[in-house]
Parts: sequence; C-alpha cells; structure tokens
Amino acid sequence: MEFATNDVINAINGIFFHDYVVYALLATGVLFTLWTCFGQYRALTHGVQVTRGTFDKEDDPGAISHFQALSAALSATIGLGNIAGVALAIALGGPGAVFWMWVIGLLGMALKMTEVTQSMLSRDLSDPENPHGGPMYVVDSLFKKAGGRFGATIGGIFCFTLVLSAITGGNMFQAWNVAAVTTQYFDVPGVSEMAKTDGFNPETFAIGILLAFIVGSVTIGGIKRIGSVAGKLVPFMCGLYLIAGIIVLLMNFAVIPEIIMEIFKYGLGFGNASAGGAFIGGTFGYAMMWGIKRALFSSEAGQGSAPVAHAAAKCEEPVREGVVAGLGPFVDTLVVCTVTALIILATGAWNRGPEATFADDSGVSLTLDGENWNLSTPVLPHKNEEAKTINRVSDEETGWSLNDSVFMMFNAGENEDSGNTLHRVSGTIIKNENGDLAVDWDSITVKENENGETVSPTLNSNGVWANYPGASLTAHAFDRTIPGLGKWLVVIACWLFAISTMISWSYYGEQGVVYVFGKEGIVSTFAVTLYRIIYTALVAVSTIGFITTDAELDMWTTLGLGAMLVVNIPIMWIYGPKAMKAYHEYIGKLKRGEFDS
Repeated sequence: MEFATNDVINAINGIFFHDYVVYALLATGVLFTLWTCFGQYRALTHGVQVTRGTFDKEDDPGAISHFQALSAALSATIGLGNIAGVALAIALGGPGAVFWMWVIGLLGMALKMTEVTQSMLSRDLSDPENPHGGPMYVVDSLFKKAGGRFGATIGGIFCFTLVLSAITGGNMFQAWNVAAVTTQYFDVPGVSEMAKTDGFNPETFAIGILLAFIVGSVTIGGIKRIGSVAGKLVPFMCGLYLIAGIIVLLMNFAVIPEIIMEIFKYGLGFGNASAGGAFIGGTFGYAMMWGIKRALFSSEAGQGSAPVAHAAAKCEEPVREGVVAGLGPFVDTLVVCTVTALIILATGAWNRGPEATFADDSGVSLTLDGENWNLSTPVLPHKNEEAKTINRVSDEETGWSLNDSVFMMFNAGENEDSGNTLHRVSGTIIKNENGDLAVDWDSITVKENENGETVSPTLNSNGVWANYPGASLTAHAFDRTIPGLGKWLVVIACWLFAISTMISWSYYGEQGVVYVFGKEGIVSTFAVTLYRIIYTALVAVSTIGFITTDAELDMWTTLGLGAMLVVNIPIMWIYGPKAMKAYHEYIGKLKRGEFDS
C-alpha cells in the first residue's frame, strides 16, 4: 500500500513539476525582471525605506505594519527550507545546485513583487482592519466583469492547492525535520529506549506532539498574533543563525574561493559533479532541478502564498507593498540559504568519508532473494576517531544510537541522476539477539543496465555512513568545525524556524478556507475550526514515522509546491499587464517626489 501511494504521488509530481513548468516559471521571472526594469533594485532601496516605516500613515487600511507583513511572509519562507532544503539540494545535486538557487533568488524578487502587487490591487477591503488577499481574489476580480462563477471556481482551485501546500511543505516538512534533528542529538525522556517499529517512531512522535501544542497555541490568535510573534521571532532567529554561520565560514575561509568556482562550474554545466565520500555524484540537469526546486520551496516565489500575508499590511498604495515583498527572496535565498550552502560545502559535510568501516573478513555479503538483493553485515564497529570527535562521544562509546539511519554504497545499473553506477542502500540500527547494535538493511531491487541486462550489485566499499537527512546534515556541518555547535545552534534554529513557518502557513491555508466557505456564518466558522484542528494534528502525525527518507519527504513537499505553481503562473501572466501598469505609474510618482510629503 505504501509503495502504491508513493507511486501515485510521484506520478502526479511528474506532471505538476514537469520540466516545462520549471521553464515557464523561469520565463516568468525573466519577463517581470525586464518589465519592471530590474525592479530588484527598487526592492533593495525603496523597499527598505518602506519597511522602516518612512511612508506609513495611521489611517491606511490593513491590520499589520509593512515590517510585520514582511516578517510574517519571511517567517513562512525562512524555515527548514533554509536549513534542511539547502542541505537536501547539495546532498543530492552537489555544488551546482547552489548556482540555480541564486538564479531563482534573483528572479524570485521580481516574481514576488509582481504577485504581491497583483493581490494588493484586488484585495478585499470590505473590513479595512481585516483585509483578505491572494491569487484567489486576483483571478476572481479579473473575471467578475464577465459574469458567471469562472473566476471564483479558479480561485477555489487555487485555494485547494494552497491548503495542500500548507499541510505538506508548510507543516509536514517542518515538523519531520525538527523531530529528526532533535532526536539525532537528544534523547526524549521515557521514550528513547522504546523500539522503533515499521511506520512508528515513538521518539519523533513525542517531539511532534509538543510542536503541535505550540503551533496550535499561536495560530488560534489569527494574523495579528502571528504578525506580532513573527516580528519578534524572525529578526532574532536570523541574526543568531547568520552570526554563527559567518563565524564557521571565517574559520574555513581558505576553501571558499575554490567552492565558489565549483558552484559556477557545475551550475553552468561544465561537467558533472563527480562522486566522492557520501556524495554519489550529480549530473548538470539533476543539480539544476534540485537547486530550482529547493529555492522555490524556500523562497515561495511564484507560488502565490506570500501575497496572502502581505495583503494584511496597512498600505494605501498597492505597489508599495509589492516592492517590500521583493525583499523576501533576497533575505531568504541570497543571504540565509547561501550561508547554509557555503557551510555545508566548506566543511566537507556533503562529501564526508564513512563514520565506520567493516573489516574485510567480517562477513559482509550480498545475496539474491527472488527479485531483490539482501545485504548482511555483522555487529556495527565503533565510529572512527574523527567521527567520535565531531559527535563528542568518548572512546568507550560506539558513537551509534538505536534507530539511527545509516547507508552503504554499491555499484549496479546506471544511475541517471548521478551520471555513474553508484547507488545507496539504507538501513536502521537495531539490537540483535545478543543486545549488540547491528543494522536492518533495506532490500536492493535488481538493477538493469542500458541493454536491459540484470546487473549484480557489488559493494563500493565496506564503509558505513551515518545518514544525515535534511537539517541533520547542516547540524553536522557546524559540528565539523566547532564540535557541539550544531547540536545546540541548529536544533534551536530548527525549532524557531519551523514554528514560525508553521504558524504562517497555517494562516495561509486558513485564508484559502475562508475564501471557499465565506468570512462569516456557521459553515465558515465550522470549516475554519475543522481546518485548524486538522492542521495542528498533522504536525504530530507527520512525525509518527511513516516518512523515513529524504526522497519521501521531498515527494510530499513537491506535491504542494507543484500544484500551486501550475495554478498561479497562468494567473500572473493574465493579470501581469495591469500590475505592471500600476508599478510604472507608482515608480513615476516616486521619481517625481510626489510621496516626499
């Protein structure tokens, strides 16, 4: 049943996140970059002035300030995408993925300026102190003059994708990573020694329950409480993370120039990133796709989610809030994501060596069982000296923990993503009948070569790697420079980033529910209440243990991201001329000094 579900979702993702969807988004970013005459400049200059309150008026319609609106939007984007998503992109795509993250960051500034301007032009101000906005209101207003319910229907479809993205990327991705990185470093009192079963991990589930309680307590207060919390939380968590990150980069400064060269080399397609250590290799196309996918997920540019938060801003000039929104991808992708990426690359966390190695005569073997190969290994050897130092464990300890995820490398049929024949086989640390730590390995599906011939797998080495999924890899990168730093900094940052993201995305999804079921009445109240309960419950459900790998996690987040892009990109194109007309009229007034007073 699990594989059937995964196959269906991956098939849907193949449509939602087809190459043509990515090309359409890139083309849209280029279009609005040129149409705004490189409006990124306006975001970095005029946008900063607006955010500081230079143009604020007390009687402007809205519920929160420009700064709070930007903070609320940033709290949704500066989350585990910056810590876990970047790590995922590099672990699978290599250094070239970072280049495409930068491309999306720059184009994303123009995308977000445009989509927020569109939403501000069509936001619902029937209640000036509690406005509503987003692509659903854009498309509704666009077709309203033609009569009928076509615009409302398209708006409803967008709301469905909004809720879908809220519960996957804005919720499940965040909670799963927090649980993974927390349990990597800390034991949960009373449950850590409980055995993990298929589909249930008591340790991560305990973390999920606590997260659900915190998120539910904040989201019940609506956008004003979310804006207030985000306005305090975002600057603090960004500052804390960036200061520590810059310190680590300064300590590894000698390798930064070489890393920058590799980012451009592989990002521009001058060869494929070769395998080494934990990195199995990555083709140009694979690096490009991962960089784009993770940058989109992190910055949310083109998704249509940020306009929901910005629509609540106290603002009389629609374009003004759009310019403020352009700062989002700059801070999120070009600053925070870049720091994370450089740390992972500079410390060698992405292509690290094995933590332990089985002896040649220890009995490691691969046996064929029907259509699968089974890997058999003896008791796990202790981690090596370097790994113990990084993880701050004593010589007497093995360095491994029950339920840890590990992997080994094997050669088999061609791997299209890596451009070679390398593959990984994952396993979970268990206790054998003697109470010693061993590994329960996943089975290896029979591989075929380009001629359709069955290829027998052979182990690349007897090395065993600890699997650091998502945020855990970033934490490990910090630890490789300052042992123990990742344990505290990244775990704390993950909690803050994830909570801020989940509370903002809860509001996004709620606004989708409000649009579909109305702002008032028994039906609306019931729908919103039910949504809040389900959203909060899913925080805990996602940590139960049914998601076990990076690939499964990415599958769920891609589903929500792809669905929103497919619906929102056409809306941006159709409404683009009106938004651009308003943009240039506003910039003209700004140049003439009409706002100086």
